[in-house]
Amino acid sequence: MFIKNKKVIVFLVIALSIVATLLTIYSEKNTVEVLSKYGSRGEEVRQIQTKLKRWGYYNGNVDGIYGSQTQEAVRYFQRKNGLAVDGIAGPATLKAMGIYSSSSSSSSSSSNSSNLNLLARIIYGEARGEPYTGQVAVGAVVMNRVKSSSFPNTISGVIYQSGAFDAVRDGQINLTPDSTAKKAAQDALNGWDPSYGAIYYFNPATATNKWIWSRPMTVTIGNHRFCK
Repeated sequence: MFIKNKKVIVFLVIALSIVATLLTIYSEKNTVEVLSKYGSRGEEVRQIQTKLKRWGYYNGNVDGIYGSQTQEAVRYFQRKNGLAVDGIAGPATLKAMGIYSSSSSSSSSSSNSSNLNLLARIIYGEARGEPYTGQVAVGAVVMNRVKSSSFPNTISGVIYQSGAFDAVRDGQINLTPDSTAKKAAQDALNGWDPSYGAIYYFNPATATNKWIWSRPMTVTIGNHRFCK
């Protein structure tokens, strides 16, 4: 009788151990995949609200509560930036906002690689066919905006800011950049600035905005005039 009971106890211990292991795995999996959505609270929600408010998508309080107003602001951001419009701040939306958590970016090297690729894509979309120096200058404008307090403080934030770049609006941001654009992006990331500190550029042959013509010019490269 004792032996039989001992076997039952051993079986129960093993079964409980297996259940505990499975629950741990499930919990860790859910922790990694958790998304900010309606009803969420916390620091990530606060970051989302802060960025969307700075870019003009959100007019509510930065309170860390993902309510209906935050949800609509996320939908607005998604519509404007070619993302799936579901009102949920999933990995793609967070990446576009320049918000990286341990689950969405495992290391600084992966973040750097993502920045390089995104910068190459905007260069290719905006300036392919321009002189190489002009392509680097477009990348430098992005980097100068990141450094400026008047713009978002991440590369993705600058590029996806509402109305900032034609290539985002017309979808050319999604084209695959060539080796020249990638090299130009790397040079811009490394600090080369042939734009001489410019934070704007435009094509004088096609520009119709009177305000952009009023900006102080720093240099003209190819078809683009760079200015502050």
